Amino acid sequence: MTTQDFTWALGRRYMGWPARLFTRARAYGRERVPAAGGLVYAVNHMHWIDIPLVGALSPRNVSFVAKAEAALFPGLGRFLRWHGTIAVRRGASDRDAVRMMRETARNGGVVGLFVEGTRLKLGRPGHAQPGAAMVALQEDVPVIPIAIYGTQFWKIGNFAPCSIAFGEPVRLEGLPKGGRGYKEATVEIERRINVLFDWLAEIHAQGRPAGVTPPL
Repeated sequence: MTTQDFTWALGRRYMGWPARLFTRARAYGRERVPAAGGLVYAVNHMHWIDIPLVGALSPRNVSFVAKAEAALFPGLGRFLRWHGTIAVRRGASDRDAVRMMRETARNGGVVGLFVEGTRLKLGRPGHAQPGAAMVALQEDVPVIPIAIYGTQFWKIGNFAPCSIAFGEPVRLEGLPKGGRGYKEATVEIERRINVLFDWLAEIHAQGRPAGVTPPL
Protein backbone atom coordinates (compact mmCIF):
# COMPACT_ATOMS: atom_id res chain seq x y z
CA MET A 1 0.00 0.00 0.00
CA THR A 2 1.35 3.42 -0.97
CA THR A 3 1.40 6.44 1.33
CA GLN A 4 -1.39 7.97 -0.74
CA ASP A 5 -3.54 4.83 -0.45
CA PHE A 6 -2.99 4.70 3.30
CA THR A 7 -3.76 8.40 3.74
CA TRP A 8 -6.92 8.09 1.67
CA ALA A 9 -8.05 5.03 3.65
CA LEU A 10 -7.79 7.09 6.85
CA GLY A 11 -9.23 10.21 5.26
CA ARG A 12 -12.36 8.41 4.10
CA ARG A 13 -13.08 7.80 7.79
CA TYR A 14 -12.14 11.00 9.59
CA MET A 15 -13.08 13.38 6.74
CA GLY A 16 -15.28 11.33 4.43
CA TRP A 17 -17.95 10.28 6.89
CA PRO A 18 -18.38 13.76 8.42
CA ALA A 19 -18.60 15.21 4.90
CA ARG A 20 -21.31 12.69 4.03
CA LEU A 21 -23.19 13.34 7.25
CA PHE A 22 -23.13 17.13 7.29
CA THR A 23 -24.03 17.48 3.60
CA ARG A 24 -26.58 14.66 3.65
CA ALA A 25 -24.62 13.52 0.61
CA ARG A 26 -26.08 11.54 -2.24
CA ALA A 27 -24.28 10.35 -5.38
CA TYR A 28 -25.72 9.37 -8.72
CA GLY A 29 -23.87 7.45 -11.43
CA ARG A 30 -20.88 6.23 -9.34
CA GLU A 31 -20.99 2.95 -11.28
CA ARG A 32 -19.79 4.85 -14.35
CA VAL A 33 -16.31 5.35 -12.88
CA PRO A 34 -13.89 2.74 -14.31
CA ALA A 35 -12.32 0.60 -11.60
CA ALA A 36 -8.81 1.12 -12.99
CA GLY A 37 -6.88 3.16 -15.51
CA GLY A 38 -6.02 6.82 -15.97
CA LEU A 39 -8.93 9.20 -15.68
CA VAL A 40 -9.76 12.89 -15.34
CA TYR A 41 -12.59 14.21 -13.18
CA ALA A 42 -13.95 17.54 -14.49
CA VAL A 43 -15.98 19.13 -11.68
CA ASN A 44 -17.77 22.42 -11.06
CA HIS A 45 -16.82 24.29 -7.88
CA MET A 46 -18.96 26.53 -5.63
CA HIS A 47 -17.85 25.86 -2.04
CA TRP A 48 -14.85 24.51 -0.12
CA ILE A 49 -17.03 21.57 0.98
CA ASP A 50 -16.95 20.36 -2.66
CA ILE A 51 -13.48 18.87 -2.14
CA PRO A 52 -14.22 16.51 0.78
CA LEU A 53 -17.64 15.78 -0.75
CA VAL A 54 -16.17 14.55 -4.05
CA GLY A 55 -13.42 12.73 -2.18
CA ALA A 56 -15.94 10.95 0.04
CA LEU A 57 -18.27 9.92 -2.78
CA SER A 58 -15.66 8.99 -5.40
CA PRO A 59 -15.16 5.23 -5.68
CA ARG A 60 -11.48 5.89 -6.39
CA ASN A 61 -8.75 7.97 -4.78
CA VAL A 62 -8.32 11.37 -6.42
CA SER A 63 -5.24 13.53 -6.96
CA PHE A 64 -6.91 16.92 -6.75
CA VAL A 65 -5.34 19.95 -8.38
CA ALA A 66 -5.10 22.79 -5.83
CA LYS A 67 -3.71 26.30 -5.77
CA ALA A 68 -0.04 26.48 -4.82
CA GLU A 69 -0.74 28.79 -1.87
CA ALA A 70 -2.54 25.97 -0.06
CA ALA A 71 0.14 23.42 -0.86
CA LEU A 72 2.86 25.72 0.50
CA PHE A 73 1.04 26.48 3.76
CA PRO A 74 2.97 25.00 6.72
CA GLY A 75 1.49 21.68 7.81
CA LEU A 76 -1.40 21.81 5.34
CA GLY A 77 0.95 21.42 2.39
CA ARG A 78 2.36 18.14 3.65
CA PHE A 79 -1.15 16.88 4.44
CA LEU A 80 -2.28 17.67 0.88
CA ARG A 81 0.78 16.01 -0.66
CA TRP A 82 0.07 12.82 1.31
CA HIS A 83 -3.28 12.74 -0.51
CA GLY A 84 -1.58 13.11 -3.90
CA THR A 85 -2.64 16.73 -4.34
CA ILE A 86 -1.01 18.52 -7.28
CA ALA A 87 -0.15 22.17 -6.63
CA VAL A 88 -0.59 24.66 -9.47
CA ARG A 89 0.22 28.37 -9.69
CA ARG A 90 -2.93 30.08 -10.85
CA GLY A 91 -2.59 32.57 -13.66
CA ALA A 92 0.79 31.20 -14.77
CA SER A 93 2.06 28.50 -17.07
CA ASP A 94 3.07 25.88 -14.51
CA ARG A 95 4.98 23.19 -16.35
CA ASP A 96 5.71 21.18 -13.21
CA ALA A 97 2.02 20.96 -12.37
CA VAL A 98 1.15 19.97 -15.94
CA ARG A 99 3.84 17.30 -15.87
CA MET A 100 2.50 15.89 -12.58
CA MET A 101 -1.09 15.86 -13.86
CA ARG A 102 -0.05 14.02 -16.99
CA GLU A 103 2.11 11.56 -15.06
CA THR A 104 -0.74 10.81 -12.67
CA ALA A 105 -3.14 10.05 -15.53
CA ARG A 106 -0.48 8.11 -17.46
CA ASN A 107 0.24 5.94 -14.41
CA GLY A 108 -3.40 4.98 -13.97
CA GLY A 109 -4.48 7.58 -11.40
CA VAL A 110 -7.44 9.93 -11.21
CA VAL A 111 -6.74 13.65 -11.68
CA GLY A 112 -9.41 15.83 -10.09
CA LEU A 113 -9.84 19.27 -11.67
CA PHE A 114 -12.34 21.93 -10.68
CA VAL A 115 -12.79 23.22 -14.18
CA GLU A 116 -13.54 26.89 -13.49
CA GLY A 117 -10.12 27.21 -11.85
CA THR A 118 -11.55 28.72 -8.65
CA ARG A 119 -14.68 28.73 -6.53
CA LEU A 120 -17.56 30.64 -8.09
CA LYS A 121 -20.55 32.22 -6.37
CA LEU A 122 -22.78 32.33 -9.42
CA GLY A 123 -25.16 29.65 -8.16
CA ARG A 124 -24.38 27.41 -11.12
CA PRO A 125 -21.33 26.15 -13.08
CA GLY A 126 -19.19 28.79 -14.77
CA HIS A 127 -16.89 28.91 -17.76
CA ALA A 128 -14.56 25.89 -17.91
CA GLN A 129 -10.82 26.19 -18.35
CA PRO A 130 -8.96 23.77 -20.70
CA GLY A 131 -6.88 21.88 -18.10
CA ALA A 132 -9.06 18.76 -17.94
CA ALA A 133 -9.26 18.50 -21.73
CA MET A 134 -5.52 18.99 -22.09
CA VAL A 135 -4.60 16.17 -19.69
CA ALA A 136 -7.17 13.80 -21.19
CA LEU A 137 -6.12 14.49 -24.78
CA GLN A 138 -2.39 14.35 -24.16
CA GLU A 139 -2.57 11.09 -22.19
CA ASP A 140 -5.47 9.52 -24.12
CA VAL A 141 -7.59 8.92 -21.02
CA PRO A 142 -11.32 9.55 -20.55
CA VAL A 143 -12.89 12.51 -18.80
CA ILE A 144 -15.81 12.08 -16.41
CA PRO A 145 -17.88 15.26 -16.13
CA ILE A 146 -19.14 15.67 -12.55
CA ALA A 147 -21.74 18.16 -11.37
CA ILE A 148 -22.18 19.19 -7.75
CA TYR A 149 -25.50 20.63 -6.64
CA GLY A 150 -26.53 21.97 -3.25
CA THR A 151 -23.20 23.26 -2.02
CA GLN A 152 -24.17 26.74 -3.25
CA PHE A 153 -26.73 26.72 -0.42
CA TRP A 154 -24.67 24.84 2.18
CA LYS A 155 -23.13 26.42 5.24
CA ILE A 156 -22.31 25.33 8.74
CA GLY A 157 -25.61 25.49 10.57
CA ASN A 158 -28.08 24.81 7.77
CA PHE A 159 -26.37 21.67 6.40
CA ALA A 160 -28.32 21.87 3.14
CA PRO A 161 -28.49 18.57 1.22
CA CYS A 162 -25.82 18.18 -1.47
CA SER A 163 -25.56 15.75 -4.37
CA ILE A 164 -23.13 14.89 -7.12
CA ALA A 165 -23.77 13.28 -10.49
CA PHE A 166 -21.15 11.37 -12.47
CA GLY A 167 -21.51 11.56 -16.23
CA GLU A 168 -20.45 8.87 -18.68
CA PRO A 169 -16.71 8.69 -19.40
CA VAL A 170 -15.97 10.83 -22.45
CA ARG A 171 -13.26 9.73 -24.88
CA LEU A 172 -11.84 12.55 -26.93
CA GLU A 173 -10.59 10.57 -29.92
CA GLY A 174 -10.29 12.45 -33.15
CA LEU A 175 -9.53 15.82 -31.61
CA PRO A 176 -6.08 17.35 -32.18
CA LYS A 177 -3.64 17.52 -29.27
CA GLY A 178 -3.38 21.28 -29.29
CA GLY A 179 -5.25 24.50 -28.70
CA ARG A 180 -8.13 23.79 -31.08
CA GLY A 181 -8.69 20.32 -29.65
CA TYR A 182 -8.53 21.59 -26.06
CA LYS A 183 -11.09 24.29 -26.89
CA GLU A 184 -13.54 21.92 -28.58
CA ALA A 185 -13.23 19.34 -25.80
CA THR A 186 -13.67 21.98 -23.10
CA VAL A 187 -16.89 23.24 -24.70
CA GLU A 188 -18.27 19.67 -24.61
CA ILE A 189 -17.13 19.07 -21.02
CA GLU A 190 -18.76 22.35 -19.91
CA ARG A 191 -21.98 21.45 -21.71
CA ARG A 192 -22.16 18.05 -20.01
CA ILE A 193 -21.51 19.49 -16.55
CA ASN A 194 -24.35 21.95 -17.07
CA VAL A 195 -26.71 19.18 -18.21
CA LEU A 196 -25.86 17.16 -15.09
CA PHE A 197 -26.24 20.23 -12.87
CA ASP A 198 -29.70 21.03 -14.25
CA TRP A 199 -30.69 17.39 -13.85
CA LEU A 200 -29.62 17.48 -10.20
CA ALA A 201 -31.69 20.62 -9.66
CA GLU A 202 -34.74 18.69 -10.87
CA ILE A 203 -33.83 15.70 -8.72
CA HIS A 204 -33.58 17.92 -5.64
CA ALA A 205 -36.98 19.43 -6.44
CA GLN A 206 -38.36 15.87 -6.45
CA GLY A 207 -36.89 15.08 -3.05
CA ARG A 208 -33.74 13.28 -4.35
CA PRO A 209 -35.22 9.88 -5.19
CA ALA A 210 -32.74 6.99 -5.10
CA GLY A 211 -31.98 4.63 -7.96
CA VAL A 212 -32.20 7.13 -10.82
CA THR A 213 -29.56 7.46 -13.50
CA PRO A 214 -28.04 10.78 -14.55
CA PRO A 215 -28.05 11.78 -18.22
CA LEU A 216 -24.96 11.13 -20.30
